[in-house]
Amino acid sequence: MVKRQTPQSSRSWISIDATGKRTVLDEDKYAIMHRVKIHARDLRILDPNLCYPSAILGRERAIVVNLEHIKAIITSQEVLVRDSSDENVLPVLEEFQRCLPVVQGDAEAGEEDAICSLLAARTTELETSAYPALDELTLKLSSRNLERVRKLKSAMTRLTARVQKVRDEIEQLLDDDDDMADIYLSRKLAGVSSSISVSDEPLCYPTSPAIGSKISRASRMSWDDENDVEELEMLLEAYFMQIDNTLNKLTTLHEYIDDTEDYINIQ
Repeated sequence: MVKRQTPQSSRSWISIDATGKRTVLDEDKYAIMHRVKIHARDLRILDPNLCYPSAILGRERAIVVNLEHIKAIITSQEVLVRDSSDENVLPVLEEFQRCLPVVQGDAEAGEEDAICSLLAARTTELETSAYPALDELTLKLSSRNLERVRKLKSAMTRLTARVQKVRDEIEQLLDDDDDMADIYLSRKLAGVSSSISVSDEPLCYPTSPAIGSKISRASRMSWDDENDVEELEMLLEAYFMQIDNTLNKLTTLHEYIDDTEDYINIQ
């Protein structure tokens, strides 16, 4: 974890509900922790002044998402996004608002859909600019064309790194049923509601992460059968295929750039 040399982060968060409605929140970290029922160490991962590795973490009532510029907390009712003034975050917010109603209010699915769709769109834009520029460079070798291709190659490298991170995170979730169960908020919420209906004991928020993990696993054990994550797995498989296809397009573009460079060097 690395400390960034940036000004103190704003208290401002953006809340997006299941219908896609966006609301600005001005709350401190304690209010946010109480609102989504997560611990301070989880919120620290989303601090824009700190650099943590990419992660999608399942908690009892929320999913903590740290992917590139996207720092969000997902619950079954809403998504909270911080640092929303970042120009890299705004397109994801807009895409997420578009996707969320389509996935019937499942915020955990909507977040993946928004990120994958945005990266696919960015890749298409890059392809549209890069291939003509590369062809033009082979026809006319000039400093202007070389500089244009150099910038496009740098953009491709950055975008490939972003796509690879998202692909790796989705693949990691697909490889572990427990991880998928941890982010299946709607099913966990249904399990909690079912438990409340047959018990008069109050539902308390655990003060210890270890206790929270035990409760999370216990709630998963109460589900009907081993196929409880099948619906979520199908969604993640679809997003994985989409992001994998995006990565393949970028790989093909990278090979085209290499071939163009080889052709120019031979000349």
